[in-house]
Amino acid sequence: MYFGEFKTLDINGFPCYLTRTGYTGEDGFEISVPSENAVDLAKAILEKSEGKVRLTGLGARDSLRLEAGLCLYGNDMEQHITPVEAGLSWAIGKRRRAEGGFLGADVILKQLEEGPKIRRVGFFSSGPPPRSHSEIVTSSGENIGEVTSGGFSPCLKKNIAMGYVKSGLHKPGTEVKIVIRGKPYDAVVTKMPFVPTKYYKPS
Repeated sequence: MYFGEFKTLDINGFPCYLTRTGYTGEDGFEISVPSENAVDLAKAILEKSEGKVRLTGLGARDSLRLEAGLCLYGNDMEQHITPVEAGLSWAIGKRRRAEGGFLGADVILKQLEEGPKIRRVGFFSSGPPPRSHSEIVTSSGENIGEVTSGGFSPCLKKNIAMGYVKSGLHKPGTEVKIVIRGKPYDAVVTKMPFVPTKYYKPS
């Protein structure tokens, strides 16, 4: 299976949807099963992995998805954010763009042509790790946006964050300040993903 493909199959007698996708940037699979089979399936995978698979928590998953530059719905994207603003224009297919008529088409197609007013970007920052809703300002203190996700990157050993800033201030290398507990700390706009993804794709 290549990245993005899915199959329906039985695992240990349980009906499953198996997708080669993930929310961590790592290569792997996601398995959807009826809730009553979830615990038994997890136990079976752990037992048969001979120690190669271990349980992990939400904090580890969130660190990995942030390092991979992946959005968390409700933080980095929600009903008032368009795919163009979120840097997800790749999800709008050519046919959709040509035909229009989809929910939000008037706004989205205009943004594709003219550019959005705000853009989702990544940051490296100094000081304490930035968190959701931390204000982003210029060196003169002008508000230009807000952090939507942030934390310490275990892989990079530095603070990373993502958020939205005004267009024109979204280019990599742009120096900004992130306000944490009332104090501004130096930050710089950077490309995402912070850590390269490892999805399996045919060459």
